[in-house]
Amino acid sequence: MATRRQFLTGAAILGGGYAALRYGVPALTDLFRGLPALEPLAAPEGFRTMPLGPVTRGLDPMIGLEPATVTELAPNVLRGRLCDALFGMDAVPEGVVPIASFSDYACPFCRVLTPRLQALEETSGGTIRIKWHELPLLGPASADGARAALAAGLQGRYADAHARLIRAGFQPSEAYLRVLATDLDLDADRLLRDMDSPQVTAALTDSRALAQLFGLVGTPALLVGRTLVQGEVSARTLDRLIALERRDGPIPSCS
Repeated sequence: MATRRQFLTGAAILGGGYAALRYGVPALTDLFRGLPALEPLAAPEGFRTMPLGPVTRGLDPMIGLEPATVTELAPNVLRGRLCDALFGMDAVPEGVVPIASFSDYACPFCRVLTPRLQALEETSGGTIRIKWHELPLLGPASADGARAALAAGLQGRYADAHARLIRAGFQPSEAYLRVLATDLDLDADRLLRDMDSPQVTAALTDSRALAQLFGLVGTPALLVGRTLVQGEVSARTLDRLIALERRDGPIPSCS
């Protein structure tokens, strides 16, 4: 019977072979290197950040809200459920790298990053799990799109609505949203009602509170495990961050 050491060695060889095929042999020596310097965040404890990349900034990072503390925005974010609010899970299963993605439908960098993230999750075999956060910073159309996607989620079609809205510019008029509902086999009247529902407002409020807590200045923004990435990020850097997070294991407060 193979020992645990033999099993782990074999897994490492297979993983190295995959990396060699994907990146080429030289990249094997720097899979965890070549990243910008990561610095610890003062708060929340246990998280870190890398230098800011190109972002799309809104005029008001709090999306039209009056100035408020995180506790005033969403008290539960700080009361024992930070990981649930951030990643959609209280405890991250062993071997899983959670990602929290904050985006705006009018953000050009988000239109590139979102399909890349979707492909990573779909091909990961369950080892990458993404929680999508609506952070509409760029005006009323962004805000209406965010509410429409979350409302579609109440009918079980958030991912489809999110993918549809991120692909191209749109004006979320009632007519457009009814077409969207028809295309996604949704109840259009319910979709329009649910855009102003307490559930949708609560989801936006949690995401706004998290944005304030982590000091997000624009979109896109990611929490790849414990690492905050603000702005455009290359596929190679994203792969390296995921590998680093997998090596480092779950965030203590989320395990």
